[in-house]
Amino acid sequence: MRRRGAGTVVAVIALTTLVVVSACAKDTGGGGSGAAGGACELAAPPSAPATSGTSAAAGEKVDGSALKVGLAYDIGGRGDASFNDLAAAGFDRAIEDMGVRKENTRELSAAPNEDEAVKQGRLRQLASEGFDPVVAVGFAYTEALKVVAPQFPDVRFGLVDSAVEGAANVTPLVFAEQEGSFLAGVVAAYQSKACHVGFVGGVDIPLIQKFEAGYAQGAKAAAPKIRVEKKYLTPAGDFTGFQDPAKGQEVAKGLIDTGADVLYPAAGASGIGVFSAVKQAGVLAIGCDADQYNQPTLAGTRDVIVASSLKRVDVAVYDFFRAAARNDLASLPKVFDLKVDGVGYATSGGRIDAELQGVLEGYKAQIIAGTIKVSDKP
Repeated sequence: MRRRGAGTVVAVIALTTLVVVSACAKDTGGGGSGAAGGACELAAPPSAPATSGTSAAAGEKVDGSALKVGLAYDIGGRGDASFNDLAAAGFDRAIEDMGVRKENTRELSAAPNEDEAVKQGRLRQLASEGFDPVVAVGFAYTEALKVVAPQFPDVRFGLVDSAVEGAANVTPLVFAEQEGSFLAGVVAAYQSKACHVGFVGGVDIPLIQKFEAGYAQGAKAAAPKIRVEKKYLTPAGDFTGFQDPAKGQEVAKGLIDTGADVLYPAAGASGIGVFSAVKQAGVLAIGCDADQYNQPTLAGTRDVIVASSLKRVDVAVYDFFRAAARNDLASLPKVFDLKVDGVGYATSGGRIDAELQGVLEGYKAQIIAGTIKVSDKP
C-alpha cells in the first residue's frame, strides 16, 4: 500500500472470524473522473484510537430448552454461500448455547420467484406446528408476514432486512449495510493501482443500493478522484440475480475489461462467479457480509480477497433468539450498525497492513461518532 504519513494511529482490533460466507450483491455507470492508469492520490486519513463493538449476545447463560425455534430461509437456503449461511450460523449457535433440543428446531427453504402464497404457507406451517420464536430471513417475507403474523399473534417473528408496520409480534432485524460498505470502499481505494474500482449488485433494489452507496462514498472519501463503476445483474423483481454465478462472472469480466481492478460484489451466490473472474484476470476483490477469505466454497479464489465487509446476520439471529428466550425483545438494537458491531470488516488474508487497519479504524470511529454520515442511497 502507499504510505500516507507517520502520524497515522495504528489500531489493533479483534475480529470474529466467521466460517460461513455470503456474497452480498443496470447498466454500467461511472462514479467519478478517475485518474485512469495510475494509483490514486489519497486523502489525508483520519486517525483515532481503536474501537470495538460488543454484541448484545454477551452476558449470562440463557435457558432455551423449552423453546421450539424455526428458521425460514431466503432463496437458496443453508449452504447458499450467502447470508442464509450467516443466519444458519446464528441459528446453530443459539441452539447450542441455549440448550434447545434438536427435535424442537425446524428449517425451511425458499425457491426463486415463488408465489406469495408459498411464503405464507411456509411461515404458517412453522407457526401452526408450535414454533416460537421464528426468524424469516430476508425482505422477501415482508408481505407474507403482513398476512401470517396477525393470524398467530402469540408467535414472535424476527424479520431480517425489513419491518412490518403495525405488527407488534414482528421484530425487524435491519442493518446499516452502507457503513460496512464505506470501509470496503476505503480498502478498494488503497488497493487499486488504476484508481478505478467496481461494484456488482445482484438485484437493483434499495437494499443492495445501500451497499453501492456506502462503497462509492468510502472510496471517494479515501481518494476523491477515484472512478467507481457499477453493474447490476437483474432488475428489481427478478431475484435470480442472487443465484447466477455465471452471470456474475460475465458482468465482473466486463467491469475488469473497462479497467476496474478491485471489485466488490453484493450479489448473493452470484458473487462466487465474480471472484472467479477476478482470479482469472489477476486483479482483486472485497468480500461481502461474511469473512469470505475463510469460506471453504471459495478456497480456490480466496487469494484475491483482500478484505470483507461484515453484515452480522448471525449476530442478529442469535441475539433475537436469545432475547426471545429472556422475554426481552425490546433490548435489541433498532439497527445493527457499526456502533453495536452489527456491521464491520474483516482483514483475513494478510494483505491489509497495520497502517491501513489504523486508517479503517479512524474512519470507523468517525462514522460511529456521527462526524461522517454514510448515505444509504447512491
